[in-house]
Amino acid sequence: MRRLRHRAARHVPVVLAAAALLVLTACGGGRDRTTDGYVGADGSKGGLVVLVDAADRKPAPVLTGEGLDGRPLSTADFAGKTLVINLWGPWCPPCRAEAPALKEVSEEYADRDVQFIGLLTKTPDPSSAIAFNRRQGITYPSFLDQGGSLELGFVKSLPTQAIPTTWVIDSKGRVAARIMDPKLRASTLAGVIDDVQKSVS
Repeated sequence: MRRLRHRAARHVPVVLAAAALLVLTACGGGRDRTTDGYVGADGSKGGLVVLVDAADRKPAPVLTGEGLDGRPLSTADFAGKTLVINLWGPWCPPCRAEAPALKEVSEEYADRDVQFIGLLTKTPDPSSAIAFNRRQGITYPSFLDQGGSLELGFVKSLPTQAIPTTWVIDSKGRVAARIMDPKLRASTLAGVIDDVQKSVS
């Protein structure tokens, strides 16, 4: 499989219009519309990714519940790995649009101690999510979070402000990054994961 060429910051918009695009195109809203910047390895800054300095990171919630397959699922089962948690729903156009990027990076990083996990929200019938994942070829697990209780676990660190939202949790179990980009690219996500992993190496 080809290696991703990921200079993440090259693909992260820096103009205020990008923040406006997020507000207009994301499927859900929140209390706080910030444009905290993501500083990539080349020093450039963008407004759709927040990367927290290692010294300032807060503990990630331990997510425990039921997976789409009906079996128990817990992030504790992946302790020591970098976790990528994606808040999504099959009814959400940006969620559908970013699915190929999530699939690509999840497969590319499967042998690099990175575990992807979905957080299915506002989807009363999980069969639609199962069918969507099957069509997309997505094999990583997803929590059923119809009531939103699991996503609330991030309130004290980097709360969600839109759907989709992707969090990256470092190998020490701390919330390291949040991505809210309605046009997420595989290179952006890969670059964030790389920066998070380097920050704890």
